[in-house]
Amino acid sequence: QVQLVESGGGLVQAGGSLRLSCAASGRTFSRYAMGWFRQAPGKEREFVAAINWGGRNTYYADSVKGRFTISRDNAKNTVYLQMNSLKPEDTAVYYCAAANREAGTLRGGGADYWGQGTQVTVSS
Repeated sequence: QVQLVESGGGLVQAGGSLRLSCAASGRTFSRYAMGWFRQAPGKEREFVAAINWGGRNTYYADSVKGRFTISRDNAKNTVYLQMNSLKPEDTAVYYCAAANREAGTLRGGGADYWGQGTQVTVSS
């Protein structure tokens, strides 16, 4: 069992930055691929980024590539999403996810565990 708690969301102007954190419980955190998803009002949840258990392999949605960076600290049981050059279209609830499989498969959606989400609002 893995419990995920996100933090770091908020209101920011376009062009600004935010850093999301996701703290995970459980001793097996390092065995899981981790990902970030987001859901905007009236839209389906979509993949944002993923990272493998060791942190060497990362994957990004085309819409955030070059602006967002996913990373993890297995000693702290935490995964991060650094978001730069934010745009109003990045406004959404951001969810942390854990999957006991290869990180790249998270691009297709689905995970074993989900956090409760944190709101990110980007004003124009």
